[in-house]
Amino acid sequence: MRNRKLRLLSLLLATVMMLGLLAGCNSGGEEGEKGSEGGKDSIVIATMSETPSLSPFDHNATAGSYMNLLTYSTLFNTDVEMNPQPNLVESYENTSETEWTFKLKEGVKFHNGDEMTAEDVVASIEYGKTCAEVNLYNQCVDTIEAVDEYTIKITTPGPSAVLLNHLCHHGNAIVPKKLLDEGHDFASDPVGSGPYKLVEWKRGDSVEFEAFADYFDGEAPIKHMTWKIIPEGSSRTIALEAGEIDFIVEVEAMDYDRLAGNDEVALYEYDATEHNWMMLNNEKPGLDNELVRKAMDCAVDKESVIAVALNGMGTAIYSQAPNNMPGASEENVNSFDPEQAKKYMDESGVDPASIEMSIICSNDTKKRAAEVIQANLKDTLGINATIESMDLATYLSVTGEGNYTASIGNYTSSDMVSFLVGVFHSKSINGSNKTRLNSPEVDALIDQASATIDAAERDKVLQECISLINTMTPQVPLYQPVNFRAYNANLQGVEVSPSGTLYFEDVSWK
Repeated sequence: MRNRKLRLLSLLLATVMMLGLLAGCNSGGEEGEKGSEGGKDSIVIATMSETPSLSPFDHNATAGSYMNLLTYSTLFNTDVEMNPQPNLVESYENTSETEWTFKLKEGVKFHNGDEMTAEDVVASIEYGKTCAEVNLYNQCVDTIEAVDEYTIKITTPGPSAVLLNHLCHHGNAIVPKKLLDEGHDFASDPVGSGPYKLVEWKRGDSVEFEAFADYFDGEAPIKHMTWKIIPEGSSRTIALEAGEIDFIVEVEAMDYDRLAGNDEVALYEYDATEHNWMMLNNEKPGLDNELVRKAMDCAVDKESVIAVALNGMGTAIYSQAPNNMPGASEENVNSFDPEQAKKYMDESGVDPASIEMSIICSNDTKKRAAEVIQANLKDTLGINATIESMDLATYLSVTGEGNYTASIGNYTSSDMVSFLVGVFHSKSINGSNKTRLNSPEVDALIDQASATIDAAERDKVLQECISLINTMTPQVPLYQPVNFRAYNANLQGVEVSPSGTLYFEDVSWK
C-alpha cells in the first residue's frame, strides 16, 4: 500500500543536506537533472548493491534480478499479487499430469533485431539447466521441445505445482539461440527482449539503459534510465532530496520519517516476503550441533535487532520460513528466552569458547543487526563473534561455497515451495542453500509439496516441512521488513510486489 505523509523540512536542514551531498557523495548532477528537471523522459535510480552480472544465468542475486527484469523477458512473469501471468506466451494448456503446451507470441523482437521463435525458447531453458546458480528453477522441466515455430511442449518428471512460477524466474529468461551457440557474453552484454537495452555499465558506479523501441508490449514511457550504485543509505536519501536521483530501491529505515515529511517525495510501503536471518554453516564445528543452533536462536533478541537495524520497521519472525505466504507454520519455533538458551548450550556439551564465529555483512543494515547479535551471544552464551564486512559479490561467492561460519542474509520468493527449494533443499547446496542443510526427510517433503497440485493439500505438506525445519533450526530467523520505495512525487505508475518485483516499464512522469 502507498503511505504518503506530508511535512515540510526546514530550509536549514535542506541546505545542510545539499552541502553534505556535494562534499561527501560528489554525485553527477547532470544525470540527476535529466530525470527530475529535464524533458521527463529520463530517470535516475539509486540502489545499494551492484549486480554481480548482467547475465540471467550465472547469479541468483536480487541486485542482478533488477537488471535482468529490464533487459530480458520470460515465458511468464509475476504480477503485483505474485501470481504467474503469461508474458512471452500467448496461450497455454496443461494437456496431462506431466505435459504442457505453450503457444508463443509472434513478432517478439530481441535487442539484436532477431525474431523470437520456439528454437530460442528451447535453447535458453536447456542452457539454464546447465547453470548451477539458477538450475533449481528449471529442474521441474524434464524435456522441452519445439512443436513448430511458435509452439513448445514441456514435460515434467511428475505433476508440478511450481512450473509456471519457475518460468517467471530470470534463470529461464529467453535469449537468441544464435548468440548462445556463438558463446556470447551475456554477463557484460545482455541481449534479450526486455523493455530496456544496455547502453553502458560503469562497474562500481552505474548502469545505463535506453528504452527498446521494438519491445513487444509497447515502448516504455521513460526513454533513458540510469542506476547509480550508492552503498550508503543516508547518501541515497540525501541524493533523492537534492534532486540528484529520482528513485531509491532500498530505503534507509532510519530515514523513513525524514522522507515521509517531504512533500516532494512519495513512499511506497509494502509487507515483504523477504525473510532475513543469521545464516549458520551447519557443517562447521559447534554449528553442526542442533542444540547449539537452538541456543543461539533463543539468545537473540529479535525486537532489539529490528529496533537497531530497521528503526522498528519490521516484524520479528521465529519460523524458518516467511509468515505471509500460504503454507506458513510457526510450530516448533524457538522464542527469545535467555535462560532456555543457556540450557540448550549446556545440553549440547559444546564449549562456547571453542566456537569460532565471524558474522559476514554486506551492508550497513546487516552490520547493525550483527552488532546486536554479537552482544546477545556474548552476554548470554559466552560465544565470541566477530563482524566482517565485504561487498555483495564477494559475500555471495563466499557464502555460496560454504567458506564461512555465519552471515546476515535473506531470501525472497513469490511462493513457499520455491523458497524452501532455494533455501533448504540439498540440491541447492553450493548455491542458495547457504546453511548447507542436508536432510533427506526435508528434501522428500519439499518434493512432495512441489508435486501436490491441490492447494489445500500442498499447504499441509508445506506446514509439516516447515515444522520439521523449525525443529532443526538450521539458522537464526530475524525479521521480515516493512519495505519501502521512495521516489520523486511526480512519478506515477509505481508498483511493487511483496517479493520486491519492480515494473519500471509502466512508470512515467506526470
